[in-house]
Amino acid sequence: MKAYVLANTEPGREKLISKALDKVDEISRIHNVYGVYDLIVEVEAESMDKVKEIILDKIRRIEYVKNTVTFWTFGEAVINE
Repeated sequence: MKAYVLANTEPGREKLISKALDKVDEISRIHNVYGVYDLIVEVEAESMDKVKEIILDKIRRIEYVKNTVTFWTFGEAVINE
């Protein structure tokens, strides 16, 4: 199961949060972005329940993470060539 978590952070705390997220085994990628959200976090785990646990217990509890929005994936990735 894979999900993308878009996170809002306190301004200037993105690097600190990225370092904390980098310690979580189920997080495969972290991107800093401009716009409404500050980070996009790619989470992969064996089940939807495990992904929820990671989001609730490991992402949302990090100090300076203000809020998150989660996008669940399904099926195979579409690749355009």
